[in-house]
Amino acid sequence: MLQIRNILWGFFYIACAAAIQVQVTPTHREISVGESKFFLCEVVGDAKDIDWFAPNGEKILPNNPNIQVSRNDETTSTLTIYHADVDDAGIYKCVAKSGDKEAQATVQVKIFQKITFKNVPSPQEFNEGDDADIVCDVVGSPVPFIIWKHKGARIQANKDVRFNVMANGHLMIRGIKKTDEGSYNCEARVMETGEINFKTINVVVNVLPTIRARQSEVNATADMGGSILLACDADGFPEPIVTWAYNNVILESGDKYSLNEDGSELVIKDVIKVDEGDYTCIARNKAGEMSKEVSLNVFVQAKITYLNNQTATEFDEEVTLTCEASGDPTPSISWSFQNRMFSEGEQASWTRPDQYESHDRNIVVRSHARVSSLLLKNVDFTYAGLYLCTASNSIGQDNQPVYLEVRYAPKILGEVTVYTWEGNPANISCEVEAHPGASVTWFRDGLLVPSVNTSNVKIYNTPSVSYLEVSPESQSDFGSYNCTATNVMGTESKEFLLIQAEVPSSPEIQRLEPFSSSAVVEFDEPASFGGVPIIKYRVQWRVDGQDWTGRDYAAAEDLTRITIVGLTPDTSYEVKMAAINGKGEGESGAAVKFKTGPIREPSAPKLEAMVQNQGNALKVNWIKQDDGGSPIKHYLVRYKAKHVSDWKPEIRMPHSSEYVVLSGLDWNTEYEVRIVAVNQKGKSEPGVLSFRTATEPTTMPGASGSGLSTGAIVGILIVVFFVLLVAVDVTCYFLNKCGLLMCIAINFCGKAGPGAKSKDIEEGKAAFTKDESKEPIVEVRTEEEPTQNQEGVGPTEPNETTPLTGPEPAAADATPPAVNILPSNATNSVVENFSAAQNSPAQAPIPAKDHPPKSSPTAGSGAVESQPDVGPLVDLSDAPKADPVKEPVRANGEGPQKQREGPERPPSPVDGPTEDAPHAITHPQNDGKTVKDDVKTEANNTAAEVKTVPNEAPQTNGNESKA
Repeated sequence: MLQIRNILWGFFYIACAAAIQVQVTPTHREISVGESKFFLCEVVGDAKDIDWFAPNGEKILPNNPNIQVSRNDETTSTLTIYHADVDDAGIYKCVAKSGDKEAQATVQVKIFQKITFKNVPSPQEFNEGDDADIVCDVVGSPVPFIIWKHKGARIQANKDVRFNVMANGHLMIRGIKKTDEGSYNCEARVMETGEINFKTINVVVNVLPTIRARQSEVNATADMGGSILLACDADGFPEPIVTWAYNNVILESGDKYSLNEDGSELVIKDVIKVDEGDYTCIARNKAGEMSKEVSLNVFVQAKITYLNNQTATEFDEEVTLTCEASGDPTPSISWSFQNRMFSEGEQASWTRPDQYESHDRNIVVRSHARVSSLLLKNVDFTYAGLYLCTASNSIGQDNQPVYLEVRYAPKILGEVTVYTWEGNPANISCEVEAHPGASVTWFRDGLLVPSVNTSNVKIYNTPSVSYLEVSPESQSDFGSYNCTATNVMGTESKEFLLIQAEVPSSPEIQRLEPFSSSAVVEFDEPASFGGVPIIKYRVQWRVDGQDWTGRDYAAAEDLTRITIVGLTPDTSYEVKMAAINGKGEGESGAAVKFKTGPIREPSAPKLEAMVQNQGNALKVNWIKQDDGGSPIKHYLVRYKAKHVSDWKPEIRMPHSSEYVVLSGLDWNTEYEVRIVAVNQKGKSEPGVLSFRTATEPTTMPGASGSGLSTGAIVGILIVVFFVLLVAVDVTCYFLNKCGLLMCIAINFCGKAGPGAKSKDIEEGKAAFTKDESKEPIVEVRTEEEPTQNQEGVGPTEPNETTPLTGPEPAAADATPPAVNILPSNATNSVVENFSAAQNSPAQAPIPAKDHPPKSSPTAGSGAVESQPDVGPLVDLSDAPKADPVKEPVRANGEGPQKQREGPERPPSPVDGPTEDAPHAITHPQNDGKTVKDDVKTEANNTAAEVKTVPNEAPQTNGNESKA
């Protein structure tokens, strides 16, 4: 190889013997930034100078620190690059010279730089709405290109015009938003080398604060020692700092002001008028600041600042009371004296003062802004007293009294005439009004009283009244008495008369309205009272030819109507009246004759209603009117809802009843109540009352915090009731072999109840006989016991509203007992009602003597017991008496049986006094045939014996009979 090279050089020297040759080794090289490299320049030929030139064409000098050139020998030179930089890249040239001959060679130096992020700050903050320039300065050789990514996706400017990658690699976002906030990736790539690197930049978008006042205008009252709250709410990013300013001065927490933790609430303490004004709420953050004005209006309650008492003398021309007040809004001022008001009317102003003048033009009110004056003309003693000045505005008012003192001579008041009689002390009152106070003296015929010789005259003094007590002993004590009052302003005298009183004149009967047992007397008061009030009226009445009967009635105001009670029906009377006062009884007026009416039906009772606490219950009271001359026996009450046609069952109330309570009524429903009074003659017209019940409440009255509705309570009660029924049925099934479970077991399951097997053994084979034609024979035997009937109705105690009448004959009351016997298939009952007889108690029937009751497996078997039972009792005074009937007993046991079929009273909503419970007696009937008996019509107590005789052939199946 070396030989070939030498041969080539030989040829080269031969070919170029006359020229210089230059060669640089290597001809090109790649250097990384910071590395050091050298290059060798070899010259063929005789070269005097060998020089290196930089890429910019300048000759490289030997003193260059980074790039050095050194001559190795006559034919070579070395170029050394220390710590290569990007700027060192380019084409370096080696030039050799020898005389006029010159040759050169070049070497290309490429310098590569790794991707370097020079200026990539993070985070980078921008204000919302700004054009954001996200900085990412990258250095590299070759120059890298930049890719931006956000949320893992590459940003493409052609899809969103707001985003743009600039020539310097920065990312421009126009009008950046809060939603643009987040992490961005700045990724640098070099295609030539495949190098890649990236940086994550956190972009923060600051939002300018927004601020809103909770109240743009706040009102407060001054001088009340209270505090007021001003508040504003601020939003923004980062969280803004809130401060308050007043008159361009920042407020801080202290004695006057208090700020909460975030500064959004400002509390102003002890508000006064000077605190009024505009307060600025300022919110600041990195994005900037915003402010809002909050106006504080401070109002001042009206307050009276000046008021002064005045003194005047009677008959002065005028006196002025002045009242000044402060406040914001400007207060209005009014005056009052006793029950009389004086006002200027509308609110006064500086430009339009108002004036009020009384009708008699003696009182004038003048108001000007915050000052009001009350001018009193022609002063007299009645003007003296406390005047009230009232200053008021929309915030409040202030009242203060001012006293007007009026000095005047004594004024004597009071009645000048006094009536009395011998032995009755009387007071003559001398009422004195005076200022200053006056001394009072009494005179009789010019002489001072009482004198030392008089013992029947005494004087009692109070600050304003002097009383002269006179106890007349003879006619000489009646007459004129003089009262004289004196003070520094003058003297006043007045004569008083003591007059002998008389008995009153007689009242005059104007109209008399008779009833069956009462009479209403209408009269006029006596024309003369005799000087003293009437105490009572004496009314006397009598039957022609008999002694007078009387009664005194206390006199009351406007008493012109008196009712006389306790009269006998259909009887002629005469009545007279007299008036009684303190002096005595006056003469009676002329007697007036009248005749009471016959016995008739009572008058309709007056009804009054009162709703009970439940809301759907009503208490109906009635006031008894004229009883028609016969005592009230009872009351009949009927009621119904107006929208239905059927009446509720009639309620019978005793004669002494005064009310009935109707409960369980429908809510919000209109009802009609009719109550009839019944006496021996018959029924009255009904007293009628209409009313409406209240609306049903959403919760039970008196219940607080109950979570159950009415429907839930009803549902729970139904469930509890059903569980109880099941428990009772199961108990009956196992203990008594009866009930719904027993019926299901026999009819559907074909099973006999508990204990059926033992019953079958006792019954024997006869229980399975097929002959079903015979039934048990029921034998009825009766025993009669006479009971004495009670006749007559006792008299009713008379009172103011019940007439005094004699006892009326009444029909006899009887109370036969009723006996319960097993019901047959076709038994019709006749119900007779009897009135209650307290002296005839019902007797219990005697049980059968022959055999004790036993259970039988045959059809219709069972324990037959005589149970004591009493039917309802009603009045028989107006109804015919029924004869007791004996019925034959049929052989097959299907004959009529005595059965209790008295109408069972439905549960009544009546709450109040009631009579004894009514009873019913049931009489048997045979099949359409009437059987008469010779028993007397008087009702007898009967005890029945019942004996059951079983058939010889029992039914086929005992279990079937049980079913």
